[in-house]
Amino acid sequence: MNMLKGFTLLLLFQLAGEVIVMLAALPVPGPVVGMGLLLFYLVAREPRGPGLEEASSGLLSHLSLLFVPAGVGVIVHVRRVEQEWVAIGAALVISTLLTLVVTAWVMKLALRWRRPAAGGAHEE
Repeated sequence: MNMLKGFTLLLLFQLAGEVIVMLAALPVPGPVVGMGLLLFYLVAREPRGPGLEEASSGLLSHLSLLFVPAGVGVIVHVRRVEQEWVAIGAALVISTLLTLVVTAWVMKLALRWRRPAAGGAHEE
């Protein structure tokens, strides 16, 4: 029963995100807004219920299934991929490098804000 409550809570946040996006005409997907709302909910409510943890763990254990539609899409459009492989490859390489740079930059900022260890030793 706890897992059902967790799934219901996740779907309610997704629904709330969809409604907010439709009413405010935001250029953001509804599930992204719902995830933001869920984040604020989890930060504000310290004792998390077991239902949400069970539901999210269940979804995460089957995360690889969510890549099946993307794989089918690539196979369906294989001719287009063959025609535009240079642009696709360039986009993948550039976005990967950009992600690495931004991640390193964020990590550097996070290390500055981290409190020093108990002995005063601080690695950078």
